[in-house]
Amino acid sequence: MNNNLLTTIIIFGASGDLTQRKLIPSLFHLFRKRRTPSQFQIIGFGGTEFSDDGFRAHLLEGMKKFASFEFTLEEWNTFAPSLCYVTGNYTELEDFKKLSAQLAKFENHENANRLYYMALPPKLFPVIIDNLSATEQLEENGAWRRVVLEKPFGTSFDTAATLNKQVHKALNENQIYRIDHYLGKETVQNILFTRFANTIYEPIWNRNYIDHVQITVAEKVGLEHRAGFYDGVGVLRDMFQNHLLQLLTLVAMEPPASFNASHLRNEKVKVLSAIKPMSPEQVLVNTVRAQYKGYRQEKDVGAESTTATYAALRLFINNWRWKGVPFYLRSGKNLAEKQSQIIIQFKEPPLAMFPMQTMKPNMLVLYLQPDEGVHLRFEAKAPDKVNETRSVDMEFHYDAAFGKTAIPEAYERLLLDALQGDASLFTRADEVETAWSIIDPILQTWETYQTPPLAGYKTGSWGPAEAIELLARDGRRWLDEATD
Repeated sequence: MNNNLLTTIIIFGASGDLTQRKLIPSLFHLFRKRRTPSQFQIIGFGGTEFSDDGFRAHLLEGMKKFASFEFTLEEWNTFAPSLCYVTGNYTELEDFKKLSAQLAKFENHENANRLYYMALPPKLFPVIIDNLSATEQLEENGAWRRVVLEKPFGTSFDTAATLNKQVHKALNENQIYRIDHYLGKETVQNILFTRFANTIYEPIWNRNYIDHVQITVAEKVGLEHRAGFYDGVGVLRDMFQNHLLQLLTLVAMEPPASFNASHLRNEKVKVLSAIKPMSPEQVLVNTVRAQYKGYRQEKDVGAESTTATYAALRLFINNWRWKGVPFYLRSGKNLAEKQSQIIIQFKEPPLAMFPMQTMKPNMLVLYLQPDEGVHLRFEAKAPDKVNETRSVDMEFHYDAAFGKTAIPEAYERLLLDALQGDASLFTRADEVETAWSIIDPILQTWETYQTPPLAGYKTGSWGPAEAIELLARDGRRWLDEATD
């Protein structure tokens, strides 16, 4: 495909919050860095009535509110002429004919590459793709056509598989970019670089040396006016099926043959395939579900809602590298602080050679946010003490090493990759379905049998006592590198 052609970016849902808050600031930042195609334009499509100038003014307002970088009005005025708007209904074929005619006009009736971005609920994906197909807007003919699909991709294994079949009717898998913004975070990508760009880790990255792994994605906020969406979804669908399982695959995967998208995603699917779906009896002993106190009093939440706002899971990867090593995953709302981190807990030394009372095992912490970096904890003899060791850290902080503005928005990286045709950080059809095959049995047990019982926890805590007990049964506990 010719990458020197004009590139048109079409955003469905262009009048919505995601476009104003994330997509346009990311595209504008790429433009300022000269990373957008040499010839490009951005066409917004939505139900809200906008003139081109009105659309640009709406987006500039969003830039002033949400941009994470400073910019000048002169820079914006250089970028703004690339923005246009088409009013239309997502279910009306006639409006897609109008869009097709407008695109032909914008592209001077010449061949052009096109990136279609679905900044909309997934229920609209099939009808939009069908209308694009019916108006021949997905035919490549020497120029590429790519479609970016926002999460959540399905609400169960069956709905995800159905959605895959629907989009595959009009698109090849290599044209589909299922986006999970978590994978665009620099610190998430750094998991792979920490593992595979440093040979010191590979010999010990296995069941012989690692005792267990903890993955935490904690949110300090509550619903934030999302009750209408969240109360029918819950924490497992919202966080585990995508974000936490993606983090697990990056920690546990085998080294790919190359960082080619196909090789990388093959290894991630192998990890997910090695996690056996749980029986109801296993769900009872390996999972915790909880709801913060006061949730049912939130606006638009049902008085008898059993939606889980917190979950903790114990998973095992049944392959040669990880057999017997537990992976503990937890996430929830209204917790003590905002924190995303991965803790690799190494085994204790096999022989107490020194006359010390206690020696803590080594620990590698991958901080994803807010204090992005990597910490390695190891033991050292306390000076002028006979029988005392002290845990000390070797630390890397992104801010200190690269500056406070070094980390770009996740969407910026993902949009650039989609424009360049690199699908490494996007999820493939089989990966989505395999992840749902792990989460579905848990959801079904929770919702059908209401087991394990729904626990409660206080706002501002680290979750319910049941989550502590989940690890205590194994003789372990949740770790906080800063205090442990």
